Amino acid sequence: MELPERFRDEVRAWLRDNWTPGLEREEWNARLYEAGWICASWPVEYGGRGLTTLESVALAEEFARAGAPMRADWFGDTLVGPTILRWGTEEQKEFFIPKILRGEITWCQGFSEPEAGSDLASLRTRAVADGDEWVIDGHKIWTTRAQDADYVFLLARTDPDAPKHRGISYLLVPMRQNGVEVRPIEQLDGAGDFCEVFFTGARTRREWVVGGVNNGWKVAMTTLGFERGTSATTGHRRFEKELAQIIELARSTGTSGDPLVRQRLARQWSKIQIMRFNGLRTLSDTLRGTKDAAALGPLAKIWWSETHRETMDLAMDILGPDGQILTGQAAAAEWVPGYGMRHGREDYPASVLQRAFLFSPSDTIGGGTAEIQRNIVAERVLGLPRS
Repeated sequence: MELPERFRDEVRAWLRDNWTPGLEREEWNARLYEAGWICASWPVEYGGRGLTTLESVALAEEFARAGAPMRADWFGDTLVGPTILRWGTEEQKEFFIPKILRGEITWCQGFSEPEAGSDLASLRTRAVADGDEWVIDGHKIWTTRAQDADYVFLLARTDPDAPKHRGISYLLVPMRQNGVEVRPIEQLDGAGDFCEVFFTGARTRREWVVGGVNNGWKVAMTTLGFERGTSATTGHRRFEKELAQIIELARSTGTSGDPLVRQRLARQWSKIQIMRFNGLRTLSDTLRGTKDAAALGPLAKIWWSETHRETMDLAMDILGPDGQILTGQAAAAEWVPGYGMRHGREDYPASVLQRAFLFSPSDTIGGGTAEIQRNIVAERVLGLPRS
């Protein structure tokens, strides 16, 4: 396959002319849309540029190298949008896809429930047909940015008598209606971007089932595949930048000369390089059509999440007692790499590094716990008996 060097040069030139750190989000999104960079891998007939896999990789790499954000709404651009393109009806595509591209609507994901996290198929939220609508009752949790979303793509049980994986449907539901209550969950750093969402007689259109009634499990696996496979060659970059800051921190605190600290820094650097090489392997497998998602997805999730948690532990060890001193801005909204904009508390001004440390244990939980990922590898890859 031809390497997209001419295309890469085009992207670099556009970024030089258009990207400035600190540019207002609305202005930046408008420039992205006008240039066709939002969802550029989507088919031309649906508003994308029809980029090849290698062109999409080049685009992501050049944006990452410039430090420029690519997405207007990650849940819409990367998760539900491609899912609608893969499974949706023409009517669903005509209604939702242009609005996603233009940034007119925002989304959240309604999968996890208090009793259905890692065992997602045990979900209890129900949707019952009522004329031209579905009536939804249930409780979702850890729903990121639900307080700002216009729509939620959620899983609900539509056939309580079917086996648990087969009686689930994938619904598109308006958030701004009676019957939907959002309660932010305050985290350790004071941010409340995770939410609980309660559905009590909420309604959505009968035709807004993606992929057909009772086929939601298969559709959801497609969405999760998009979630875990969008940054194969760029995902390591934020960890590299973060570690570079921690190395400078070690130099400034005088701990860089400590043999144990140096050894730990070198170990984390090596693990991040392994992330990079595994990303290239994933890309090669994708281009050859040999990608083994059953193995690569869980292994990558285990590796990056546990590596990041170890790196954040190391950062706090380097700071020592100073790590207990809150050095951030009171109630400031700050961009934390990998976690987005975090809105802190007036009485708990954690720094960006401290916020990343406080949030890092959740990396091994969200998107499938490390324990569950190991079980998947053991059973589906190694062929070991079910536990």
